[in-house]
Amino acid sequence: MAAITATTAKPKNRPRYWRGIVAVVAGLYFLGPLVVSVIFTVDVPNQGFTLSAYTGILGAAGFLSSLRLTLELAVATIVVVLLLLVPAMIAVRLSAPRLRTLIEIVCSLPLVVPAVALTAGIVSVLRWGPTTLARTPLYETILQIQNPSFPVVLVLAYVLMALPLAYRTLDAGLRALDLVTLVEAARNCGASPARAVLRVVLPNLRGALLNTAFLTLALVLGEYTVASILGFTPFAVWIVGIGGSQAQMSVAVSVLSLVLTWVLLLILAAAGRGPSFRTSSRKLKVKETS
Repeated sequence: MAAITATTAKPKNRPRYWRGIVAVVAGLYFLGPLVVSVIFTVDVPNQGFTLSAYTGILGAAGFLSSLRLTLELAVATIVVVLLLLVPAMIAVRLSAPRLRTLIEIVCSLPLVVPAVALTAGIVSVLRWGPTTLARTPLYETILQIQNPSFPVVLVLAYVLMALPLAYRTLDAGLRALDLVTLVEAARNCGASPARAVLRVVLPNLRGALLNTAFLTLALVLGEYTVASILGFTPFAVWIVGIGGSQAQMSVAVSVLSLVLTWVLLLILAAAGRGPSFRTSSRKLKVKETS
């Protein structure tokens, strides 16, 4: 029987026009509204081209104070979220893997609670507190967390709202690590549990930590509902408030904040792709104990 030899023809390099079409559609979808917004801010009827909407931002009443308050709230929220989730998720993966499902459910609960409902619950607590706790030391605490210069109550609300995003980001980072092996290698070299986490685990979670910080920052910068109902004036509330009297400046500030967010995203993405901090047991510079 004659052997049958099959020859496979190499596929021809055909131009894939669909890639260009997808890129154009995505560009129009994302950049179209931004371009229209920029045109609206620089094209004033009966005046023509002007940059007054941008040059007057720094001198606008409440701009610097609202932006500073938002950045302070963002930093506090990021710190609290990381201090809550990182130790808990590492401890669960190392010591109690069965609790991972419970932590995931708890961190996902804010997704099913609308911001308005969450704020209504906070308002009820804040109204109940001064009356019920008037003769207790907690009375001053209830008042202090509502201090307009730094409303801690907003930090607590933002932490709850950021938990689902932060958990997913950190969970993805931990899934990419052989956490048990890293910690055991560090412990075999004599490192304490805290040193093993600080010198081995956290450097390998750099990308996940940066992504968590960015997502939390973006959430705080754009959050309006909770702060508005509670009567505080962070950056997002200030933008909406100034829009009633100076619409072009409001849109200009929104455009600048969007560009700033993109720049931060690019910076964090570049930092996350930097050289790996894979720390071997020898780099811990500790002597192995017998």
